[in-house]
Amino acid sequence: MSINHFLHSGKTIIKKFWSRYEIKIVLVIGFILIAGLSFEVGFLKNHELKQNPLIIEKPIESQIASSSSNKNTPKAQKLAQDTKKSSSETIASNQNCAYVGSKNSNKYHLPTCSYAKRIKPENLVCFSSQDEAKSKGYVPDKHCIK
Repeated sequence: MSINHFLHSGKTIIKKFWSRYEIKIVLVIGFILIAGLSFEVGFLKNHELKQNPLIIEKPIESQIASSSSNKNTPKAQKLAQDTKKSSSETIASNQNCAYVGSKNSNKYHLPTCSYAKRIKPENLVCFSSQDEAKSKGYVPDKHCIK
C-alpha cells in the first residue's frame, strides 16, 4: 500500500466522521466558547465592583430622632454626619483617657476598641492607667488588651 492510498482512506474516514457528528461537534464547541466568555465577563465584572467593606456602627437613639427632624437632608446622610460628629466629640473628650470602661460592666478597654465605642457616653468611665482601672475593680477585656 502506498502513502497516497493511506492518506486517501484517512480523508474519507474523517469526512464520514465529520458528516455524522457535525452538529454535535459544533454544539459542544459553541457551549465551551459561551461558557468561557461568561466566566471571563463575570470575572472582570467582579474585579470592577470590588469595594471596601461597609462598616456600620450602632447609632445612638437620639441621633435617629434628630436626623428625622431635618426634612431637607436625607435620613441616611444626616445620620452619617451625626455619627461622625459624635464619634469625633467622644474621642476628643476622651483623649486624656488611656482606658475606658462602662458603669454597667467590670471590664476596661482601649478607647479605640470596638467594644469601647459601643459604650453610651453617659455610662463611660475614664481611667488614666491600668492600675487605676484595676483598683476600681475592673478587669482587662481579652479582646482589646493583650
